[in-house]
Amino acid sequence: MNSILLAAATLAGLGFFFAALLAVAHRFLHVEEDPRLDEIEARLPGSNCGACGSPGCRAFAERLLAGKAAPSQCTVSAEEATQDIAEFLGVDAGVMEKRVARLHCAGGRAQALQIAEYEGMDSCRGAHVLGGGGKGCSWGCLGLADCEVACDFDAIRMNSNGLPVVDIDKCTACGDCVDACPRDLFEIAPLSHALLVQCKIPLAGELARSLCSVACDGCTRCVQDAAAGLVHMENDLPVVDYAAGGPARPEATFRCPTGAIRWVPFGQFAEDEPEPVVVRQARGRFYV
Repeated sequence: MNSILLAAATLAGLGFFFAALLAVAHRFLHVEEDPRLDEIEARLPGSNCGACGSPGCRAFAERLLAGKAAPSQCTVSAEEATQDIAEFLGVDAGVMEKRVARLHCAGGRAQALQIAEYEGMDSCRGAHVLGGGGKGCSWGCLGLADCEVACDFDAIRMNSNGLPVVDIDKCTACGDCVDACPRDLFEIAPLSHALLVQCKIPLAGELARSLCSVACDGCTRCVQDAAAGLVHMENDLPVVDYAAGGPARPEATFRCPTGAIRWVPFGQFAEDEPEPVVVRQARGRFYV
């Protein structure tokens, strides 16, 4: 009985000791928050999407207070809200070039070779892990809308060709579609980067075109026709390097035999332009 009382008294003593220690720490180590923090957070959209580069709206508000970010870096806020925050802080709102999600695949149902009729988990990630879906191309869009489901801003929809279409007015560049795609087909890029490669097949010539009618065949004509240094080849695919090369112009796309590299002007969606190609029928069924 005495041992039980001793144990209880010991636990109680430890509890009081640590409670006192926490109280002292709070008293002497507590850091007062800037009262403007809550005001700024209330002016932010509260989506906590991470598009600004911070893990959430409160973290972004802290960066604004510290002068480490500009209000315009919140790509979800309307222009009026951004200006309101700038006026509240007495700073310039800043200029942030709009960025959007871009899809590096144009091989929908009408273009990509169908080797099987996939019947399984209705998820791109599931199809990718459990067998690769029904397309012959192992690098292209699976068309099962994981990106559409992941987008909290209703900025992605699937078109009739089985490809996702990005609404550039709604897109906030949050990157959720980038994380959702198991084949790494989405990229967040400035809207002004209008030269877009829509193929990820690391093959050349007839081997690539046998899998998809709009696949890059590695002909290098885009490299020849682009400004010096702008486009180079890696793994039989063109890579557009805006930092290394000259200005991008549509001439780089003119001689592409398949349309794998496209010029995407402001307000247009290259992802929503299915080619009038006859669908190649599935050769069998694929169950998962």
